[in-house]
Amino acid sequence: MKKFNLFKEIIIVERAELLRAASSQKKFAISHTGEIVYEPFPPTLISVFEGSIPPLPALSSTTSRPIASMLGDLYRIVEDDDRILIKAAGAWQQIIGWNRPRSLYDDTSGDGIDRFADKELETIGWHATEFSITYRDIVEHLEAATEGIVLCIEQEDPYRFSGLGFPADIAQTRQAGFAYCAGTIEKKLLEDPDYASLSDDEEEALAYFKERAGNAPE
Repeated sequence: MKKFNLFKEIIIVERAELLRAASSQKKFAISHTGEIVYEPFPPTLISVFEGSIPPLPALSSTTSRPIASMLGDLYRIVEDDDRILIKAAGAWQQIIGWNRPRSLYDDTSGDGIDRFADKELETIGWHATEFSITYRDIVEHLEAATEGIVLCIEQEDPYRFSGLGFPADIAQTRQAGFAYCAGTIEKKLLEDPDYASLSDDEEEALAYFKERAGNAPE
């Protein structure tokens, strides 16, 4: 998975498209790739802005709203001929709210990752915890082994990270998560003396992975 770090990334939007959306008074989104998307939004959308641009007050002394102020004070905007360049890190809290319902996992709090939105992957993760495999372990593997986007803000000094994960192919992600957990459990059973004998919950979790070993979730 590729990190899309809003501290570093510049979203490029076609000027004419943004002006058309702004004047429509319809709710629209700007995707992380700079595409203008109108409602209803697809479940695969990763947005950096969602909303509508209100019309100017009737008594306004100007006839058009400056582009730099259209999206609000949390965005940094530069006009470059036919393109609009947007820095969106300042709107991160709003961006979390828009995108969290569409994400696979939420890594935006200090509490870490505690669930997957996908039912199949959540079942895998829930059983894997019996063998001390954390959601963080699974996510780190998925980010290294599968395609997708981690929409985030990340800085080095002082270190700060907050992100949401979006898989490109949920079937591939399920298979990768299952294979990682099953392989890790097998290694623990062979090498870790703590698992020389298993509790009832561990036996149940092991049975889950054994039953599905030849038929990983898709």
